[in-house]
Amino acid sequence: MSITITPTSATLGAIVTDVNLSALDDAQWPTIEDAFHQYGLLIFPGQHLDGQAQIAFARRFGDLEILVEDMTSIPVSNKDEEGELLEDDSFRMQLLMGNEGWHTDSSYVHLAAKASVLSAHVVPKQGGETEWADPRAAYDALDEATRKRIADLAAYHSYFYSQAKIGHKVAVGEAYGFFEGEPPLRPLIKVHPVTGRPALYIGRHAGQIPGFDLPESEKLLDELMTFICQPPRTFMHRWTPGDVAVWDNRCLLHRARPYDHREEREMIHTRIKGEVASETSLNG
Repeated sequence: MSITITPTSATLGAIVTDVNLSALDDAQWPTIEDAFHQYGLLIFPGQHLDGQAQIAFARRFGDLEILVEDMTSIPVSNKDEEGELLEDDSFRMQLLMGNEGWHTDSSYVHLAAKASVLSAHVVPKQGGETEWADPRAAYDALDEATRKRIADLAAYHSYFYSQAKIGHKVAVGEAYGFFEGEPPLRPLIKVHPVTGRPALYIGRHAGQIPGFDLPESEKLLDELMTFICQPPRTFMHRWTPGDVAVWDNRCLLHRARPYDHREEREMIHTRIKGEVASETSLNG
């Protein structure tokens, strides 16, 4: 049976069925890779991958990022190591709550991520979905005056900046991916290294635009974010345990949706390292 790829009703994303990711073979891979480049987001219902199978699937897309303490996959969970629910004011919960803002993974380090794989293991009764937005389609829909205005602009991407906006002060070294020194500077318009398609490359980590004061920078970036994150350029997935999603950080934004933190939510996240030629910051 051939792989079935069903596009969503949005400008991004497709649901992929009739495939077993644990037994994916080389003959099937080009179909998935082509769909990944076309749709930006692929959702595979009911896969129930174990840790090694998820890592093997992620490696199909490239080398993996080391996320924390030599780990290439990490639990995204509201429970601590003893199995207790985290308090909302705990450091880890503040990081999770930050993920409820639109972002692209690892834009705040000098080598941004290529892609991310996320699998669902325990989900709350309501909420806790993941939503994606399509900055490619947003760029296509921009008026010419705005395209010209932002054509040569760039913004600094900082995790310290984005967490501070939700009232969370982060110290250097407290969590993975942080660095000292100047944050990465990235163009507001990114051309995809495979498809050649331009997209707006911003998100919650983007703050100061060189040549603009901070209020002026934030106003422009907020206007662009609002423009991006409108139907039909958004898609939200309600997770069922066993579902797997992979998305292209080079051209999409995503965010977690709120849920009752007194209910358990556990996902497993694996991140694919970006290629140096295309994902290194302007000042990296």
